[in-house]
Amino acid sequence: MTEPAVPIDAPEIPDKLYFRIGEVASLLAVEPYVLRYWETEFPSLAPKKSGTGHRLYRRKDVELLLKIKQLLYEKRYTIEGARQSLHNDSKAVKPKGPEHRQADLFTPDPLVGIRTELASILEILK
Repeated sequence: MTEPAVPIDAPEIPDKLYFRIGEVASLLAVEPYVLRYWETEFPSLAPKKSGTGHRLYRRKDVELLLKIKQLLYEKRYTIEGARQSLHNDSKAVKPKGPEHRQADLFTPDPLVGIRTELASILEILK
């Protein structure tokens, strides 16, 4: 059975576009310096910065932080172990094999599809 992306006992994330570091720190019950440190250790965590240099976390960043906190605090992973676990989770989510590729469903060049359609119409008209 797979684990949920966000722990069941996780705090409710407000429905907002962006969160400041203080808001995220209070949601996760950690100090802001911990979040800044995690940014340096987890490459997938990269909040945007406002024009004044304040960190602006998106909802997906907050969910990732909840997962990181769960791995580090509840499951007692090391930083490297948590990083590896997140890397493996992201690999598992991506579909593998040619039967699951989006590129196979749609041609990258729309002209190829148009040419094919026109050729089939030409065959019908002959």
